[in-house]
Amino acid sequence: MKKVNPLLIIILALGVFGIITTEMGIIGVLPQVTQKFNISASQAGWLVSIFALVVAISGPFLTLLASGINRKIILLTVVLIFAISNIVYAYTTKFEVMLAFRILPAVFHPVFFSVALVTAAKLVPSEQSSKAVTKVFAGITVGFAFGVPLTSYLAEQFSLEAAFLFGAFVSVIAFVGILAWLPSMPVKGKMSYGKQLGILRKPQLWLNIVTVIFIFAAMFSVYSYFAEYLGQVTHMNGSWISILLMAFGLVMILGNFLFGGLLHKSITKTVIMFPLLYAVIYLFAYYLGSYFIPMVVVVFIWGAVHAGGLIVSQAWLTTEAKEAPEFGNSLLVSFSNLGITVGTFIGGWFISHLGIHQLIWSGIMFTLLAFLLIIIKIKVSKSGSEEVNLR
Repeated sequence: MKKVNPLLIIILALGVFGIITTEMGIIGVLPQVTQKFNISASQAGWLVSIFALVVAISGPFLTLLASGINRKIILLTVVLIFAISNIVYAYTTKFEVMLAFRILPAVFHPVFFSVALVTAAKLVPSEQSSKAVTKVFAGITVGFAFGVPLTSYLAEQFSLEAAFLFGAFVSVIAFVGILAWLPSMPVKGKMSYGKQLGILRKPQLWLNIVTVIFIFAAMFSVYSYFAEYLGQVTHMNGSWISILLMAFGLVMILGNFLFGGLLHKSITKTVIMFPLLYAVIYLFAYYLGSYFIPMVVVVFIWGAVHAGGLIVSQAWLTTEAKEAPEFGNSLLVSFSNLGITVGTFIGGWFISHLGIHQLIWSGIMFTLLAFLLIIIKIKVSKSGSEEVNLR
């Protein structure tokens, strides 16, 4: 492969940023959407839930179908679909049309994510692949830190159309960059569907998949109710909550690179440490939750640790999916979304039955379950290696 433009990794990260902004930015503009289409908040909520549901269901299957297609064509097609979808959001006058164009990009969301990670790793020497993947992951954290609040700001200060056209503009820039700088990447020696699906026969992979579900459930059982917790337990006003949401996202960017560096040194040690570290953060959030200044400090540390969840999960899951990395990444996208769904549901149950302050224990419960599965997986892998050596 000819030498690639060093900005190409940034362009892939920008593509991911555009996808996260499209997926999550809708949350910040739901009030304007309800006014535009004269619908209820629960109806508008379908724009959020249908996206996550389609991502969870379609990810592995569409990634399999696309596994033989030139990676450049896949990446260009997906960012173009996201650009078109945002333009439709901006100008459609029918809610049903907008809902349909939430489903369409959601179908392709896992494909871009999976292919972009593998492409980034292949564009650099093998010893730099983990750093390249970390940079692409940064597109997610920057999407949460800037894309989501900026979409809300544009809708509030200018118009709903301006907010969605911002998402389209980002995807167009990513399209132009990929078109200009990414060399053609035809798939050589395409793996059969059977061989890719064959990794699902590995018990260790399923241990890792369930661990990913628990990690994301641990993260989002509490984070989904972040604003409510700060408002009711810490007694912060809306302005402070908005500031800390922004700060949380900004610190996530630093945390992403921090955990990327730790994973580069040792995947196993970092994966073992992550749920324990998260449990400690939650204990601080529980016992210091009613104290204003200490809770501000906790939020900053929480954001840095939260950022590690996705990159730690990706590294852990793909250790058992090296034979089919793109399919493995699609499993990550699907099952992490399942974890978000489970965590949000259980967190809501804790709030309704035990009260908002006790919400923290739902997160701690999932962190301990994740830690237990990680230890079991390590023990199983060691015993398997010992049996092989004895033979």
